Amino acid sequence: MKDLWLWIVIAVVLVAVVAGLVGNRVGASRRRRAGGAPAAPPVAEAPPSPEPSSSTATAPEAPAVGRAVAEPDVAEAEVAPQLERPEPVAGRLARLRGRLARSGSPLGARLLAVLSRDHLTDDDWDELEETLLLADVGAGPTGEIVEALRTRVRVEGVKDPAAVRELLRSELLAIVDPTLDRSLSTERHPGPDGSGVPAVVLVVGVNGTGKTTTIGKLARVLVAEDRSVVLGAADTFRAAAADQLETWGSRVGVPTVRSDRDGADPAAVAFDAVRQGRAEGVDVVVVDTAGRLQNKAGLMDELGKITRVITKEAPLTEVLLVLDATTGQNGLTQARVFGEVAGVTGIVLTKLDGTARGGIVVAVQRELGVPVKLVGLGEGPDDLAPFDPEAFVDGLLGD
Repeated sequence: MKDLWLWIVIAVVLVAVVAGLVGNRVGASRRRRAGGAPAAPPVAEAPPSPEPSSSTATAPEAPAVGRAVAEPDVAEAEVAPQLERPEPVAGRLARLRGRLARSGSPLGARLLAVLSRDHLTDDDWDELEETLLLADVGAGPTGEIVEALRTRVRVEGVKDPAAVRELLRSELLAIVDPTLDRSLSTERHPGPDGSGVPAVVLVVGVNGTGKTTTIGKLARVLVAEDRSVVLGAADTFRAAAADQLETWGSRVGVPTVRSDRDGADPAAVAFDAVRQGRAEGVDVVVVDTAGRLQNKAGLMDELGKITRVITKEAPLTEVLLVLDATTGQNGLTQARVFGEVAGVTGIVLTKLDGTARGGIVVAVQRELGVPVKLVGLGEGPDDLAPFDPEAFVDGLLGD
């Protein structure tokens, strides 16, 4: 009897197992017929990659197949600054002539108007003399011009306007003196030890005359003539002077030697500039100086020290005095002091086109006995030109 119950239990278990297997198969078959698919087994999530540190280099991500690769942004790429190419020097004096003529300068117009009168009285000659004095020609040169004109008008009996103009032109040109050597000494020359040394140009003048700006423009003149240049920022008492000079030089690829601190020894900066120019084999070193005119003794000491220190490396070839043409006769006081202290070899007149008193050219040459070599024609970067007496006089008289 016990054996019978055992077989019954075994049979029930077997029936239950078979029924479960059949049910699973049927369910799977129904899901396939309904379009279902078994779910994919879960995949373990990968841990996030660590951020790269600032000191480690990371390789660029490989582009996926079929995906367009973005071009690098040109605007974001670092582009070297484009150096400026200064204008040629040759055509600059034509602008001076045109600007002087358009400025309505009363000098040439009034002189021509007086000389063209039918009969010149003493009052007419007084008016002529007054016109020249107001144009800052100076008392001495004015007397010479008036006397020469009176003689020629009396002897030649000039009345025709064209003849009068030519007469006046010849007298003005003679007083401006076209025979003076107005060339700049900017050629390399042998040094004491036989090696080539650069020309050294020292620029002096009081603050406010446009001295530092003139040096920047002079650098452009030299670059336009294919000269290599180094600038020396020896005006260490005006904080902005070195920055201003460096900005001018960087535009045309000219380096500036400067001190790291304000109030440094100007002679030391000048010496470093000349030494660097000599080491690099440049053609010209242009040195800026402080424009303080506190007293004659202090100015003499400072400029004397700069000169002594510079000449240990290379001789000075030019000392240029920058004067503001609009100051007129007041500029002659400055010119006189710097002429006695610095041994000026040439004059740079700035703002010449902004004044009707062009006679300052004559007066300052007479005062110092040195020629005007460069003139400022305006505020543009290339508005500095070699002085040409004939173009200047023609500009004063107009066409």
